[in-house]
Amino acid sequence: MSNIKEKLFTEFTAPTTQEWLDKIEVDLKGADFQKRLVWRTNEGFNVQPFYRREDLANLKTPDALPGEFPFVRGNKKDTNEWYVRQNVVVGGDPVAANKKALDLLMKGVDSIGFKLGHDEVNAAYIEALLKDIRLDIVEVSYRACLRHALQLADLLVAYFEKQGYDKEKIVGGLGFDPIERMLMKGKDSSFLLPEMPKLVEKLKDYPNLRCVMVHSDLLNNAGAYIVQEMGYALAWGNEYLQQLVDAGVDVDLAAKKIKFYMGISENYFMEIAKFRAVRMLWAQIVKQYEPKCDCACKMIINASTSTYNQTLFDSYVNLLRSQTEAMSAALGGVHSMVVTPFDAPYEKPTEFSERIARNQQLLIKEEAHFDRIVDASAGSYYIEHLTDALAQEAWKLFLKVEDEGGFLEAVKKGTIQEDINATNVKRHGDAAKRKEFLLGTNQFPNFTEKSEGKVPVDMGCCCQATHAGDADVPALKLSRMASDFETLRLTTEKAAKVPTAFMLTIGNLAMRQARAQFSCNFLACAGYKVIDNLGFKTVEEGVDAALEAKADIVVICSSDDEYAEYAIPAFQYLNGRAMFVVAGAPACMEDLKAAGIENYIHVKCNVLETLKEYNQKLGI
Repeated sequence: MSNIKEKLFTEFTAPTTQEWLDKIEVDLKGADFQKRLVWRTNEGFNVQPFYRREDLANLKTPDALPGEFPFVRGNKKDTNEWYVRQNVVVGGDPVAANKKALDLLMKGVDSIGFKLGHDEVNAAYIEALLKDIRLDIVEVSYRACLRHALQLADLLVAYFEKQGYDKEKIVGGLGFDPIERMLMKGKDSSFLLPEMPKLVEKLKDYPNLRCVMVHSDLLNNAGAYIVQEMGYALAWGNEYLQQLVDAGVDVDLAAKKIKFYMGISENYFMEIAKFRAVRMLWAQIVKQYEPKCDCACKMIINASTSTYNQTLFDSYVNLLRSQTEAMSAALGGVHSMVVTPFDAPYEKPTEFSERIARNQQLLIKEEAHFDRIVDASAGSYYIEHLTDALAQEAWKLFLKVEDEGGFLEAVKKGTIQEDINATNVKRHGDAAKRKEFLLGTNQFPNFTEKSEGKVPVDMGCCCQATHAGDADVPALKLSRMASDFETLRLTTEKAAKVPTAFMLTIGNLAMRQARAQFSCNFLACAGYKVIDNLGFKTVEEGVDAALEAKADIVVICSSDDEYAEYAIPAFQYLNGRAMFVVAGAPACMEDLKAAGIENYIHVKCNVLETLKEYNQKLGI
């Protein structure tokens, strides 16, 4: 077979782009192509419904090679291997944390992230924490109070030397990120920045142990769009790189000590492109500092699945979200990855949820073999276009920050926080209107689910809280996109009586069924009990059945034309014994309003505000 050189399909003439467009125009039957098929993304650019080879003619990304500058196709040439990471909270018990870490390492994890307590650590603490962990085989990262970073570095170096480790085989990180504290807590931590060159100096002999971190996953979890996370992450990293170089640190050493922690949103293809594009841009930034080796231009990324889109209700859907997020990060070529357990929004993750989170990565490694192929998406017209478009938009944002004085200055002024917080507000508004879907929360909720004591976990920093009056700079406002609906539903649950909504279905079969299904999903978002029906012959029969079911809300479901016949008689017969709602926005709405009917639910409604209003009317 290898000797056969025949090219398949040569007898067919390839259609031109214009021929495709002409065919689409016919199929659209006069509808506007731009409005119907072109997607205007939140990232600031348009996505076409199809792409062809000619769309890549002016792009440079398809010419790149794996493991070579500008690393758009990844840092490695022959493997897409990544570290499966799980974080462990140490607190004041290093022995228990060590026991847990050893257990995790026996279950498929090969990267541990230790979060140390706020008390000062000592040599005995470190020895107990790292006992029996082979640091020359396993990646280990450490996070402690910023003020203890230098002390922790000394303790770790002493431990490495005592154990006789090969310095090149120590892989991991020591978290130092003062700007993250500013964004998280609103406290000006820039006075700690002079510690950064000292920290780099202490760890200079450990080429694979990074110590200056950029936690742009914080922006992702605060609701940032992909371009915002990219642009600000680049400016954040450049701020640290510039400060290190200005302090006299060699640029190659400085760049090799910076590590990026990035989030992963639910936008599957765009996230693949994000990791490709951001590596390329960071390589270009570092290149401007004229390092001796292109290897200094590699961007090392630990990716974490988002908490922003996780939900308290129907929480197993979080597994679907985090699985596609993990897949996109793996295909995007990250260095290491953390899958957030599905129950993180409402409890300390259990042993079960942590096991599932680990296995989500092991599944795409051991069964789907995502670790075998370097940059599997390369050459895809769509992915290459997204990579270029994201790079262009993120670069504009990066330059804007630099022109205004750099990332640190922007954080002190609050412009970064203002931008991200505004996006968060917009996304909450879009969720309220169901422009952004959260399956199981604002769309297709589980009708019978109860919270069963679940309470949302605070997304804020777990260290000492900062009151608004104590803030030196504005802080990011962390709130999951589902939080407003969850508050509404939990409020409904606490009511003396959970409202019952009854579907009074009548008239046209297709329309009444469609509107009943829509209305059930709409009202169940507030936790109401919903009762659907097969249909009634008269409105009187339907109202009587609703009252017999002790309904608090009666929703008439029919066609627009038939509402003129059925709605007013049903409303009058109900006579205020329950709230009356019309499913839809019929042409006769003004006539219905004149008759006293004031409640309507339809696709253009603000679902959240409408349900809040209904709760208020029902005395909840």
